[in-house]
Amino acid sequence: MSDVQASLEEYRSVRQTLEKAVLPLATSVDGRRFSFQTSLHGLDLEAGGYVKLDGAASSRLGQVLSLNLSSQDGSAPGLPTVRIRVGTGDGVVLAGDGHPFHDALVSPARPEDVATWLDRIRPERAAIEVGELALAPGVPFWLDAGGFGRHTFICGQSGSGKTYSLGVLLERLLMGTRVRVVVLDPNSDYVRLGEMRENADVDTAERFATVAPDVAVRSGAGGPDGIRVRFRELSPAQQGALLRLDPLADREEYAELLSLVEDEGIRSVAELEGVESDALRLRARNLGVDRWAIWPGREGGSLAAELEDPNGARCIVVDLGSLGSREEQAITAGTVLERLWRRRARREPIVIVIDEAHNICPAEPADAITAIATEDAIRIAGEGRKFGLYLIVSTQRPQKVHENVLSQCDNLVLMRMNSIADLAHVGSVFSFVPPGLLDRATTFGQGEALVAGKIASHPAVIRFASRITHEGGADVAGWA
Repeated sequence: MSDVQASLEEYRSVRQTLEKAVLPLATSVDGRRFSFQTSLHGLDLEAGGYVKLDGAASSRLGQVLSLNLSSQDGSAPGLPTVRIRVGTGDGVVLAGDGHPFHDALVSPARPEDVATWLDRIRPERAAIEVGELALAPGVPFWLDAGGFGRHTFICGQSGSGKTYSLGVLLERLLMGTRVRVVVLDPNSDYVRLGEMRENADVDTAERFATVAPDVAVRSGAGGPDGIRVRFRELSPAQQGALLRLDPLADREEYAELLSLVEDEGIRSVAELEGVESDALRLRARNLGVDRWAIWPGREGGSLAAELEDPNGARCIVVDLGSLGSREEQAITAGTVLERLWRRRARREPIVIVIDEAHNICPAEPADAITAIATEDAIRIAGEGRKFGLYLIVSTQRPQKVHENVLSQCDNLVLMRMNSIADLAHVGSVFSFVPPGLLDRATTFGQGEALVAGKIASHPAVIRFASRITHEGGADVAGWA
């Protein structure tokens, strides 16, 4: 037994000696991508991290895209052959001479070297600073504001800091661009977007103070800032869906409703009480839609009219969470999307934020009103960019968002996501994102995210900066 134990100890000693002797070396056959090996002892490389690649003739800056545990045979003079464990992976060359290389020494890059490279490639058009690189501490990270001219998808599970971080993006977009912003806010998370925090950074607070007056919040159904939706301003499809009328199954009532609106000037649901049709009057009364608080009187403004106003607020937050019923929320969200699509020929750049998108444009709409809103979201996703309509779609449940909306997004902001099924779904849609970086999402801390696509110079793991304004919900811990 002692001989067996001695043999085991010798084997373990040999294996450890060989594993420690593995040199961190990289090879590239095209000068753009590289593969590498490294010892697992004292491992200081990680997926998404930045590395220095020192060859005989030049030094390069690279990023690790994957890191895996591998096994291979190892031997040395005077030692038996054993099976050793090493780290292997691949990466991309961020800065270099473009030439192939072999056996370049790999080591972690200094944050200042990463900062120098980022400064050199910073876009000439508007760049908005949203935080810092999580894997190069202290290095600010900028997003290309022009990249938001493509649709953006933001996802993260509850507690990941998604709401807080989306607020950071909205603040920086308002400060760094002149684009108009419309926010569909089902949870009342952005109703304080125009209110600055007392302990906000002085410089950024001063900059935001110039745009804060242009943030308008439409909340509840009463008062001058309430949400107002006019029945006459709805599309015919929305009017029919509101009263649960099918154009074919209920063709007589449906045709009569359209005639009343177009020919007799019915402007509100309340006016249906005065029509001759008992069927329409009773339908509105029995469904309770005549008692919804979003209907204004005959006079005064409406949400649709405000969206049409070229001199209206730069940012409109539609506080869907303040409405009394799911149906009112759905018809209001649908009104916003339909009106923005209807006015597309103006080609006015507008960022449309759909928070909790699995409720507004779900994969399987539960009712006719939501189905119409989903159709408008799909139209905007598919054709909106050429008219200046850009989506920011946010959710905790990526598989619940309609695939024809999600598949049109070219930018990804991925926060902590523990669900393997959700990560696999995101990976299948955003196939341009390296899988090794997607896998990191299960380990992200609060406020950390992977950003990729047209908005980012490269797929990067970042930590979002502090908010300038208040969040409607709870603040991210440690950032207050």
